[in-house]
Amino acid sequence: MGGRYINPFTDFGFKRLFGTEMNKELLISFLNSLLHNQEEITDIRYRNTEQLGSGIMDRKAVFDVYCQNTAGEYFIVEMQKAEQDYFKDRSVFYATFPIRDQAQQGSNWDFKLKGVYTVGILDFVFPDDEYAPDCMHHEVKLMDVEDKHVFYDKLTFVYLEMPKFNKTEDQLETMMDKWLYVLRNLSKLMERPAALQERVFTRLFEQAEIARFSKNELFDYEESLKVYRDLFNVVNSAEQKGIRKGFVKGKAEGRAEGLEEGIAKGKAEGREEEKVEVAKNLLSLGTDINIVHQATGLSLDEINKL
Repeated sequence: MGGRYINPFTDFGFKRLFGTEMNKELLISFLNSLLHNQEEITDIRYRNTEQLGSGIMDRKAVFDVYCQNTAGEYFIVEMQKAEQDYFKDRSVFYATFPIRDQAQQGSNWDFKLKGVYTVGILDFVFPDDEYAPDCMHHEVKLMDVEDKHVFYDKLTFVYLEMPKFNKTEDQLETMMDKWLYVLRNLSKLMERPAALQERVFTRLFEQAEIARFSKNELFDYEESLKVYRDLFNVVNSAEQKGIRKGFVKGKAEGRAEGLEEGIAKGKAEGREEEKVEVAKNLLSLGTDINIVHQATGLSLDEINKL
């Protein structure tokens, strides 16, 4: 596999570091580094990551990591490896499950809710230059558009555009810097950086070292790595194909606006082809259909027809 430490952008790597009881101190430290205005998290309790709708026909959700802190607040933590057309809609939809789960039976419930946090670690950037190139950490709440005050502070979305994080080891200042550096570079490191001397990183590098894996763990990681690499290559190929299509169309029309329109159309066509190819490849690897749906945005009916 070519490296000493696991790739945290794989399903196996992410859940090994953040989704197990024995490593919950890693998740606690990571969340505390992101949520500056919240009371420090001292402990968490993992919850079932598979959430079912209230009815038999309702759509379900499968989270990467789902937990509560001692104050009863809910945290959904997701590693998102590929851009989806309705990624924001998906984030909001996921947040409805811990909100709904707080409903109490009987007539005396006063609708008081605990906070819900959705953390998205994105292996892509938001499209259309929504944020500046040097702005990669986003904390989103419901806000009054007139006077800009936070209207409701119990629903928070945190997004990290990881490709934008380019700090070097000597530029790391905060714990958030250090965590983002680890996530961005872990699979490329051959030893623990001198800047990461906190005890929590001792635990992280122990758990991330591939040589410590059992035979079964190594097999699971290799399979997860194959899926990640396949997804990465398909996405990259689709993007290049879409750009080439757009360039040919724009050049043929001989107009600057034709080139721009062609590139846009080519990218759109490329994204659709990309979704289908990703779905086919994931299905060929035996990936659960619900995971294929989450990774591609295709409907279950579309996937079943492939």
